[in-house]
Amino acid sequence: MIKTITSLLLLLAAFAIVSSCHSNKKESTSNVTYQCPMQCEGDVSSDKPGTCAICKMDLQPVEADTQEAKEISDLSIYNLPSVWTNQDNHAIELKELKGSVLVMVMIYTSCKAACPRLVADMRAIEKQIPEKNKNMVKLVLVSIDPETDTPERLKQFAIENKMDADQWVFLRGSKADTREFAAVLAVNYKKISPIDFSHSNIISVFNQQGELVHQKEGLGIDLEKTVGKILELVQ
Repeated sequence: MIKTITSLLLLLAAFAIVSSCHSNKKESTSNVTYQCPMQCEGDVSSDKPGTCAICKMDLQPVEADTQEAKEISDLSIYNLPSVWTNQDNHAIELKELKGSVLVMVMIYTSCKAACPRLVADMRAIEKQIPEKNKNMVKLVLVSIDPETDTPERLKQFAIENKMDADQWVFLRGSKADTREFAAVLAVNYKKISPIDFSHSNIISVFNQQGELVHQKEGLGIDLEKTVGKILELVQ
């Protein structure tokens, strides 16, 4: 498991570097404000150029999204640029989940072997989260079979399995984005027939900033440490 988490951290760092390089090449469309370079007045800013009332230095331009960028570390999955579709057929970026504790697995809805047990584990985790904390957690199931798992199919699967409350999120993406995200989670999968896949069975927990804090591999496993980590994060 240590090797898995180390590999994940290295992959996230690599994605962050690529994303950063790409961002530097783009023309900025962000709103710009102006602040004292010495921060004499803390985070006080102006929407116009001028001078600091205290040290008289020229105010320097600051992009409006600079603070948000600072809040996301290089190891956060929120650096990933992929766009997904959820069970309600809405486009979503991972960074829109920022602020919630994420519990993630990768499945496919036509699976008859391992996935039902993974789903059962996710439901068992959800039951152990106190009602007062459930709005702080997102239980995310990412499809490894986006061709079959349309938004309509994901919605139906959610309803059939009583996983249609607000804390449940089902995602599908392009084949390339799915493969990339699986690599980030250290999940291996392979199509072995027209309707079947072999795949890793890993439950991953991410903190509110999108950083990996816990992983557990296996089916029907003891979930005590996983639930304990989630509860620790939402306290």
